[in-house]
Amino acid sequence: MSGNDDDDDFERQLRLEQQEKASAADGASDPYTYTDPTDGTAYEWDHEKRAWFPKINEDFIAMYQSNYGYAPAPEESTSKSTEPEKPPPKDNNDEVEASSEKEEDSEKQPSSSDAAEVAGSEILKKKGLKNAQKRPATWFELDDAHNTKVYVSGLPTEDFDDEKFMEMMSKYGMLFKDASGKYRAKLYKDANGKLKGDGICTYLKVESVDLAIQLLDGSQMGDQQVHVERARFQMKGEFDPSKKPKPLMKKEKEKLKKKIEKLFAWKPDKLRGERNKWENTVVIRNFFEPQEFDQDPRLVLEYQKDLREECESKFGETKKVVIYDRNPQGVATVTFKDVEHADACITTMKGRFFAGRQLEADHWDGKEKFKIVESEEQLEERMKKWDEFLEKE
Repeated sequence: MSGNDDDDDFERQLRLEQQEKASAADGASDPYTYTDPTDGTAYEWDHEKRAWFPKINEDFIAMYQSNYGYAPAPEESTSKSTEPEKPPPKDNNDEVEASSEKEEDSEKQPSSSDAAEVAGSEILKKKGLKNAQKRPATWFELDDAHNTKVYVSGLPTEDFDDEKFMEMMSKYGMLFKDASGKYRAKLYKDANGKLKGDGICTYLKVESVDLAIQLLDGSQMGDQQVHVERARFQMKGEFDPSKKPKPLMKKEKEKLKKKIEKLFAWKPDKLRGERNKWENTVVIRNFFEPQEFDQDPRLVLEYQKDLREECESKFGETKKVVIYDRNPQGVATVTFKDVEHADACITTMKGRFFAGRQLEADHWDGKEKFKIVESEEQLEERMKKWDEFLEKE
């Protein structure tokens, strides 16, 4: 490119930038589009590169074709070359020659729609390759519309802890829990571990932020005035991508979404005297000795089958029977369809003797866990006994 062309491009960029400023000041409907009066070319403003580039439309593609021509795709040239040539008719030689020349010209020059498609694809392909390059990771500002964190200052520095802080902040909305089940709320401390009088809290909904600012900001706590504002984060040093939290997988996102929806789902108030759903499960203790299953592992299935048949025949429909074969208390659980059936089971089973052992029966509290996790040594020993049992069989 010559020096005059460089000067023309530079002057054009200056003219376009001046036009952008003038359009923005005049309140134009689209300040980022400009048509050059000299040649009629439409330009659009690229905010990243801060420069004007030709706008890709039908007029631009037509001008592109007229300036640079058209190169047919290899598939087109191959397919056209393999077509057999039609022999010219014997009569009207002049007309045949003229028509054949027109056909050759039409084959060499594609239609405007084909030319536009190829030219557009070439330009978009080049533009796509540039956009495909990953942008470097940098700090960014969180929009207020998505910021669910609040910064609270003016808090007490004595007789105050994270639990009291969470209790205070939960009055204005649900607090956010991370993957480990911990609430995202904490008080800041100095190097000696003493409270500094400020903290940060993360809500589930951005509306809770507005509510906390409205109701809590400016309130008194003892002799101090509490101040609440949206949390702002300042950049400290260079951006370190290694410290960026790992993004959630698709399944984790769906699980978190369902969990949040469940928290905000509408539930009717519990009726007076209504039983808890976990009371349908009966916990029976002293039902077996774990050593019995070491000698004959098939007893687990036999005990489970016998217990199910006993409960269904005497008390009602059972949904689930579990034998916790490694539990030292000999625990088995029976889940009934109706809580009344569970009550009848407890009445009958409690204090009853089975295989020389007195049974204990009660409703499950909905929290206690009965599964015992074995160590590697215990598991290896049990598998060894299982192999010995199979060899005897």
